Amino acid sequence: MPRYAAIDIGSNSVRMLAAEAEPGSGIRPLASDREVTRLGQSVFRTGRVSQEATDLVSTVLSRMAQTYRELNVLGIRAVATAAIRDASNQQDFLKRASEAVGSPVETISGQEEARLIHLGVQNVWPHPGKRVLIIDIGGGSAELILSQDRRIEFAVSKQLGALRLCEIFLRTDPPRLSDLRRLESYIAERIAPAVRRIGARSIDRVIATSASASAAVSAINRVPRARRDEADRLRASAPQLRKLYKDLTARSLEERRRIVGIGPRRAEIIIPGIAVLLRILEDLRLPALYHSAAGVREGIIADLAARGAGFNLTELAVEQRTTVEQMAEHYGVPIRHARKVARLSNTLFTALHALHELSPLYGRLLEAAAYLHDIGHFVSDTKHHKHSYYLVANSDMPGFNARERELVANLCRYHRKAVPIETHPNFQGLDPEGKRAVQFLAPILRLADNLDRSGEQRVKDLNCIVRPGEVLLELRGDRDMDLEAWAADSASDVFLQVYNRSLIVARTRT
Repeated sequence: MPRYAAIDIGSNSVRMLAAEAEPGSGIRPLASDREVTRLGQSVFRTGRVSQEATDLVSTVLSRMAQTYRELNVLGIRAVATAAIRDASNQQDFLKRASEAVGSPVETISGQEEARLIHLGVQNVWPHPGKRVLIIDIGGGSAELILSQDRRIEFAVSKQLGALRLCEIFLRTDPPRLSDLRRLESYIAERIAPAVRRIGARSIDRVIATSASASAAVSAINRVPRARRDEADRLRASAPQLRKLYKDLTARSLEERRRIVGIGPRRAEIIIPGIAVLLRILEDLRLPALYHSAAGVREGIIADLAARGAGFNLTELAVEQRTTVEQMAEHYGVPIRHARKVARLSNTLFTALHALHELSPLYGRLLEAAAYLHDIGHFVSDTKHHKHSYYLVANSDMPGFNARERELVANLCRYHRKAVPIETHPNFQGLDPEGKRAVQFLAPILRLADNLDRSGEQRVKDLNCIVRPGEVLLELRGDRDMDLEAWAADSASDVFLQVYNRSLIVARTRT
């Protein structure tokens, strides 16, 4: 299953998630990280991200990037939200953040933030056929998303984040009654248009996301902060939220920190967060809310998976494809067969990514080998795979460096007959990563080549499904195509040896 990473640079904290995901199969987290940075504090006070905040976030991002790089993710999307939307030195911050991540960091709009939140929640906790109101209280903004049957009816982003409101209204400890009244009046005024728009429409469930909701639900359900993941999908009624809000506003910071479920940093800004949640529930006369741990990060992962992000890297660049096609034609390779093997190889490489875990860039080398594996016939039909290795290894190939050329040559060498072993001089010369790549890619090339052994394009399409203990190949092609001819070949044995999966073949006739 493909792997992706998401970074959410929020106004209060930076969050990272690396996960396996593909459309229709949900998300399987591999690694996650969260660091409170209070990025928005300086923005909400001065209009700029402070140097200290920029340095802190850059350090955090570098650490997070190292984590997901070790997982060989196919794609990464890093986004910044409310605080950076407001910062006058936005571009300076994005430049530093992008350098730390190693890929572009973008500022997203409130509407895009709402879309990703909705996508994340519905992907992790789907509600088909239901009308759901999703409320996300971040550090700088709050998003209200009305969803019907997993489709957004409308979404709005308001500057009602917990950190922002705390900086504007609450400067004493415990807060003064007059400040609380100003806070509550401000919230009511800002959400009134959304409340009117939602009106009396029936809502099946309210789902609240982000840390303010997590803390509130944890406190109400007596879930310790160390086990806050257990708050996912737990319920908090409007009366319970009202009671908690009244209790929190009467306590000092130190007293709030001692409440079960509310962490020491969250205690500093929890009051405005709950105030927003409570006002929305009461104005819409909704009885309760449920917490979801999903949010922007999960939405990014689901979005990357839906778009097949990263897999474009598995295809040859224009210059590289020109090089291998001209080389194949020079040595008399039937170009239709070469292109077919290349397409099948790419399909298999993508489908088997969760098993081989190779960088997408290795897909390009596999495609190059698909074009060139038969050029050895130009020298002799006998041991043509060895001749293919020699020709590729000793050719000038614009667009490929020396290491890439040697890897392509090795794949050509092992597209039939013997498998890679350490005593082979050509294989000995590869670095450890290159050896592993050849071991996992050679069986793919063998399969792809055998699927068009006749060169008559009988296999029109291929669907590859990884299952426990086996890999299912669903082939669509001519009615008289002979599956047994290639299935009995050593290609299936080599595949089993390398991938530890049996090949199961099913045919769908055209």
